[in-house]
Amino acid sequence: MKTIKEHIKLNTYKPVYLLYGTETYLKNLYKNKLKEGILLGSDEMNYSHFEGKGIELKEVIEIAETLPFFSDRRLIMIEDSGLFKSQNELADYIREIPEGTHIVFVETEVDKRNRLFKAVKDVGVISEMDGMDVKNLKLWIVSVLNKDNKKIKESTLMYFLNKSGTDMENISQELEKLICYTMGREAITTEDIDAVCTTQISNKIFQMIDAIASKRQSYALNLYYDLLSLREKPMSILFLITRHFNQLYQVKELEAAKVGNTVISKKTGVPPFAVGKYIAQSKNFSAEILKEALSTCADTEERVKTGRLIDTMGV
Repeated sequence: MKTIKEHIKLNTYKPVYLLYGTETYLKNLYKNKLKEGILLGSDEMNYSHFEGKGIELKEVIEIAETLPFFSDRRLIMIEDSGLFKSQNELADYIREIPEGTHIVFVETEVDKRNRLFKAVKDVGVISEMDGMDVKNLKLWIVSVLNKDNKKIKESTLMYFLNKSGTDMENISQELEKLICYTMGREAITTEDIDAVCTTQISNKIFQMIDAIASKRQSYALNLYYDLLSLREKPMSILFLITRHFNQLYQVKELEAAKVGNTVISKKTGVPPFAVGKYIAQSKNFSAEILKEALSTCADTEERVKTGRLIDTMGV
């Protein structure tokens, strides 16, 4: 991202960019910044957009070979194409792309062994966007709030993150709600967060597992019925419960192996700032109980799918 910022600042661009990862907010932010910078604002005549699998690559190459119209640059945006997980002719083409033509790829998953990936690495810029660590996430939230003269305490900010999750797109929407709700005053409180912010389903699952661990059956069921009232499907909830127990089991094993929190985060998919919470929760279960829970989840899914159990009751 630092390299892309520098290119935008200097108004000097590489022929090809690849933005990939799970953080949609950052990918959208930088693809739009690149578009605005390369085309100098609103030059739609020299802009082409392709999305989805099955893109006709001959058409892409034809457009890339066309001289820009009353401009020095042409931009081709290609999103969610799957081209970085298959072999294709673009791998050779982008090495000889005409001067003035720029291609920006936006993908969720890539194969780093792919020829196209290696070609982009050689002639362009690759930026992985899987979200910020907790330190930079907090700084970003504070900067967003500062623009509207809003203040938030450290403890309140962490309360907000625990409720909203780490997806920046969702955080942005929740911050907008908070800013509007607190119009006319500076400080944001936990009461404000409870009043207008939506608790993410993954956080309700975390609370459910906490309730299970402390044998608060009624509270766990209340959370489950809350999810059902929000029209969440029972099997989707079961999937998340299964994933959570699986992550707890992995966290427990990795923590016992004395690896650091950064490694635990990368191997389990748990957000960096939440690793400590998962370690603490995993201590409420033995490894045997966690394996038993996973077995029960798998058995429940099998019984529901074979029609021997109603999904709502099964979960």
